[in-house]
Amino acid sequence: MNSATHLIRNLGIAAHIDAGKTTATERILFYAGETHKMGDVHDGNTVTDHMKLEKERGITITAAAISATWATHRGARAGQAHTLNLIDTPGHIDFTAEVERSLRVLDGVVVLFSAVDGVQPQSETVWRQASKYHVPRLIFINKMDRPGADFARVVEQIRARLGANSHPLYLPVGQEDAFAGVIDVVHQQFTRFGHDAADPRGLHPAWESIPAEHADAAARAHTELIERLADVDPTLADLYLDNRPITPADLQAAIRRATIARAFFGIIPGSAFKEKGVQRLLDSVVDYLPSPLDLTPRALDDAGEPQPLRVDAAAPTLALAFKLSSTPNGQLVFVRVYQGTLTPGQSLYNPRTRRHERITRLVRLRAGAQENIPAAHAGDICAVLGLRDAVTGDTLSADLDLFLERPTFPEPVVSLAIEPATREDQERLGLALARLIAEDPTLRSHTDPETGQVILSGMGELHLEIIRARMLDEFRVETTAGRPRIAFRETITRTARAEGEFKRQNGGHGQYADVVVVLEPNPGRGNEVVNEIAGGAIPKQFIKPTLAGLEDALKDGVLDGSIVTDVRVRVVDGAFHATDSSEIAFRTAARMAFKAAMREAGPVLLEPIMAVEVTTPAEYQGDLIGDLGRRRGEIRDVATDGALCTITADVPLAALFGYAMDIRSLSKGRADYSMTPSRYAIAPAGAVPAGSALAS
Repeated sequence: MNSATHLIRNLGIAAHIDAGKTTATERILFYAGETHKMGDVHDGNTVTDHMKLEKERGITITAAAISATWATHRGARAGQAHTLNLIDTPGHIDFTAEVERSLRVLDGVVVLFSAVDGVQPQSETVWRQASKYHVPRLIFINKMDRPGADFARVVEQIRARLGANSHPLYLPVGQEDAFAGVIDVVHQQFTRFGHDAADPRGLHPAWESIPAEHADAAARAHTELIERLADVDPTLADLYLDNRPITPADLQAAIRRATIARAFFGIIPGSAFKEKGVQRLLDSVVDYLPSPLDLTPRALDDAGEPQPLRVDAAAPTLALAFKLSSTPNGQLVFVRVYQGTLTPGQSLYNPRTRRHERITRLVRLRAGAQENIPAAHAGDICAVLGLRDAVTGDTLSADLDLFLERPTFPEPVVSLAIEPATREDQERLGLALARLIAEDPTLRSHTDPETGQVILSGMGELHLEIIRARMLDEFRVETTAGRPRIAFRETITRTARAEGEFKRQNGGHGQYADVVVVLEPNPGRGNEVVNEIAGGAIPKQFIKPTLAGLEDALKDGVLDGSIVTDVRVRVVDGAFHATDSSEIAFRTAARMAFKAAMREAGPVLLEPIMAVEVTTPAEYQGDLIGDLGRRRGEIRDVATDGALCTITADVPLAALFGYAMDIRSLSKGRADYSMTPSRYAIAPAGAVPAGSALAS
């Protein structure tokens, strides 16, 4: 495999569930020559969905990293073999952490949209996540062969709902059963889909003149593409405004610049299942998505200041661990190398553990097999064996005083009490939880001090169901489970001031500290802890432990011990003793002051609200809207498109347990739904379910 950095493309495939990500990945691997037979989700024989549960359920649960090569056969990059480090991510909201951690290390993403369903809730979530990490994107409108496919409608949805400056790079000729080929908007040529015995992988498409009936549409698309690019690319704008000729090479260069700048998002139509358009998607990946050299990665120094890195194999090594996976051969740690070179036998320093660990093997995953590699250079992605203590987000370096920013993950929203079924299960439970939590940053566990039960917390019912199934499949640990519980939050409704005085005398030196705080509502801005001490009321050396005590107090409120959010805490006064004051005393006094102030500040409980989108035949619309109303849902929109109706609503998560079964019953199995976290809102009196943490 060619390891030249300018020929590397680190890209992900992301979308709403069932948009066809894994099928597209399988087609990519086939056309790239990595597999000799295309896997199918329904047959459970795909390369990237390798877990038993993924094969059984037909969904992606963990992000799968795999490598392939592709060489385009036209344009400036013709004939150059490019390394594709490809990550297929889950589409279900419960596994959004897999998308988050992948986007942190990717240079580009292909976002899939269904030509039938258009922009769906998880599609919007993925788009926001990619924007958060400043990742350039291409768009693949999949399922163009399906009944109800409407390319133009989905293009307009992408522009309107995502605010994306996007335009087709290829136009579909026909759709549904008549999806017969594509028009290359840049080169103004047409290619027809079909199987050529001399070219079974479709690597050398036959380009021909555009059919007369499509010539006007192709010309309009070409003009609009130029205009959209001229709005964001000064080089092309100069050619356009001076009425100079614009060649395909000029257009391709402008598309690449605008894509890397995240000012333009090219669209490719296709049908992964019917093997149509995937080769053109790969050409676009190579032509337009960035190599590691096109971007400037940064790390943080000890002061938290960003420092540019050199994408150079000869520089001191700096890498980020972004995923863990347990295998029969040991723990695989997937890493992105940002600077320097990794080699077997190399010792890496982990600043989190303050320890060195030695690499035993470097591997690349190719079509389900591990391929040993002699080195991984700056810009590359690979897997490492031998690192026993690394976790997601760890920086690994050659003793550099630099840190790579860790991926951020949402807090769990659902908890479940579990108990091992037998004594043998009890003995294995701890190891199983430790392994699974190390792999999954959104999974938490603790032991309830009152009941002794293990409380498992995660991103949703499906997430926790999968974790319990993995315990049984991979660790032979059988568990029983109680009713899921909601992760509430607490906040305040008014300003309050309180004092916390900690005094203890046990002979000799005592413990003394006094802290006065003011709590203020801080809606929508998270928590802030502000030091307003003046005149030495609290000595400088005790300010840090005072603030630390307040940060600690924000982790459990006064109603049911939930995390506190949207509160501004001001430290305004205090007192100390010349000999009896200490860090622990001020930390304790700060907690006391916070708790006292919060009790006076009108504390309220917040419950998670989900944005729910239901797609149903119109005949079930009334029943489903009524059901959402009974679940305290607030209907946001009802849209009808032919025989289908889409209902958008905000619904409390507490009211959605068991909804998958209920919606199937109400619609005779013909409706489906998706949900994404929307916000937290005040939980009305009596709305807290019996199985919640508050009720218990």
